[in-house]
Amino acid sequence: MIQKLKLGASISLIALILLSLAWETVLAPFKPGGSMLMLKAVPLLFPLLGILGGNRYTYKWASMFILIYFTEGVVRAWSDTGLSAKLAMIEVLLTLVFFICAIFYARLSRSKL
Repeated sequence: MIQKLKLGASISLIALILLSLAWETVLAPFKPGGSMLMLKAVPLLFPLLGILGGNRYTYKWASMFILIYFTEGVVRAWSDTGLSAKLAMIEVLLTLVFFICAIFYARLSRSKL
């Protein structure tokens, strides 16, 4: 079970990084030709190694950190139109998958004292 949670968190985080880059450069950029909003993918790289390595502490803080991206997805799904709104819904889905996997991984991986 714990390996499935680690896999789910890893895949959803990598997918969120790729989605952020593709969204703001090619698929539906804020400005034609891409925008600096693609840099929103950079902070997602900070927890990547810890998530891939199964570091419980990283799972704990990243589960709170990911809520920033959840909020952005909800706001843009509500306010944007067309492809951008659909991409925002995918962002919301990926953040929810990551959040759920991360909190359950952190809970199940704690050592019994």
